Amino acid sequence: MDNLLTALILGIVEGLTEFLPVSSSGHLILAGNLLKFTGERAATFEVVIQLGAILAVVVLYRERFIGLVRPRPYARFAGMRGIWLLLLTSLPACMLGLLLHSLIKQYLFRPGPVLIALITGAVCMIFTERRKYRSTCIDLDEMTPRLALGIGCFQCLALWPGFSRSAATIMGGMLLGAGRTLAAEYSFIAAVPIMVAATGYDLLKSLSLFSTWDIPFFLAGTAGAFISALLAVKVFVTFVGRMNLVTFAVYRLLLASLVYYFIV
Repeated sequence: MDNLLTALILGIVEGLTEFLPVSSSGHLILAGNLLKFTGERAATFEVVIQLGAILAVVVLYRERFIGLVRPRPYARFAGMRGIWLLLLTSLPACMLGLLLHSLIKQYLFRPGPVLIALITGAVCMIFTERRKYRSTCIDLDEMTPRLALGIGCFQCLALWPGFSRSAATIMGGMLLGAGRTLAAEYSFIAAVPIMVAATGYDLLKSLSLFSTWDIPFFLAGTAGAFISALLAVKVFVTFVGRMNLVTFAVYRLLLASLVYYFIV
């Protein structure tokens, strides 16, 4: 595989963008093109290094994840109920992803589709912010099965590289009545099961493409993703109450224009 510096750069890009509504997969595809690291092996690498970002969320929200196996008194997002809510959120995208996996990797892991997804996601984010709505759920323990499943349906949009799983989850949560902070935090937590499933499935499907010599490359990318994701999530949580999606929409449109002029 390519050198460790390439892996580290892509890992940092993954960690910084995975939990922001700007699309990590889109940034990785674009960065991979700039670094001349493309193809089926690159697409699998870009999925697998998400494990680093996943681990960062598990560390930051460890009390919530421990509560899924050792429920605390009076906590409702805990135990089998918490697991059931996460399953409801993960199910739609997992099922659709299994059906469309080959088509997505064949046709959408390219700069052109990413460009369109960046613009589409930006327009949807502006629409979400302009729409007047009332928050009916502001705490994770107030999550309902209907809200969890609804967010899961929105999360299917993230199968399109460039749209952003975080953006889809946050927009879906807000449109369905979740408070902004709750929608952001649930996007972090709900990412774990679906990203573990996607990473495991992709790695098993593409295992024959790699050898033991590739392990240091994966480790470098995963480490970069873990450290940068820790920083990104902490910063985002700190400012989420004072930011809106329009800021990220503007960034996406600016990025789309750069992609159009320099890459596509």
